[in-house]
Amino acid sequence: MKRRSYFNPARIGIYAFLITAALFFLLPLYVMLVTSVKPMEEIRLGNIFALPLQITFEPWRSAWSGACTGALCEGIRGGFWNSVAITVPSTILPILIGAINGYALSFWKPRGASVLFAILMIGAFIPLQVMIYPLVRVLAAFGVFGSLPGIVLVHMIFAMPVMTLLFRNYYAAVPHELFQAARIDGGGFFRIFAHVMLPMSLPIIVVAAIMQVTGVWNDYILGLVFAGRDNAPMTVQLNNVINTTTGTRLYNVNMAATILTSLVPLAIYFISGRWFVRGIAAGAVKG
Repeated sequence: MKRRSYFNPARIGIYAFLITAALFFLLPLYVMLVTSVKPMEEIRLGNIFALPLQITFEPWRSAWSGACTGALCEGIRGGFWNSVAITVPSTILPILIGAINGYALSFWKPRGASVLFAILMIGAFIPLQVMIYPLVRVLAAFGVFGSLPGIVLVHMIFAMPVMTLLFRNYYAAVPHELFQAARIDGGGFFRIFAHVMLPMSLPIIVVAAIMQVTGVWNDYILGLVFAGRDNAPMTVQLNNVINTTTGTRLYNVNMAATILTSLVPLAIYFISGRWFVRGIAAGAVKG
């Protein structure tokens, strides 16, 4: 019997591609990390790939609580808490409403459900830049432009089509007999949703939460336009740190601020990556 070779051309090609892809994404992260702990004297030498000769965490302290973001020099710490205040309701509310919409479209089939679903799908593909000005006028008319409720509402609007699609496709894979049995037992709309469907929805809730948290946390343009100066998220503060420069540009501080801004999405992906794949496999793209 011929022994199977572990070093055939196909396998070598796959590993070469995977290593190249990993280096493509990890090399910029390496440069940011080593630059963020170098003093400016080492950075001026010009070797961005060299390990630091003298490690300093002063750039991290400055990025967090001392870097100038305009007129104030308080770092990106305030932007972090603003991002938390924006992300938490902008994740919970769209998931809850999207789950109810998906449940209704999958089982109850209200009149015009197909038309409503088509409108939601069209909304998912409309570029957000097209809707910014109309939303500015509408929010200004209601007096919530530049406020925390205003930016949360905007994120809810843009998240609703995707959240509805995720939950609708997930519930479409649930056996319809389960829903019929709950109806026979006297369950109503919200009772079946709360006691039958929602407990079964953990995999897709994790998928939706990962997508929404990372999307809202990494958002820049909506936070810049709708959040207002007092509620500016971390991404807006990061841009202010990088573009607010007097004298020498502090690359180590800029790199530290960039890493601090990306820590939450990175942590979510590393911790919940397995749940994300499991949720997708459980029916997030079925239906």
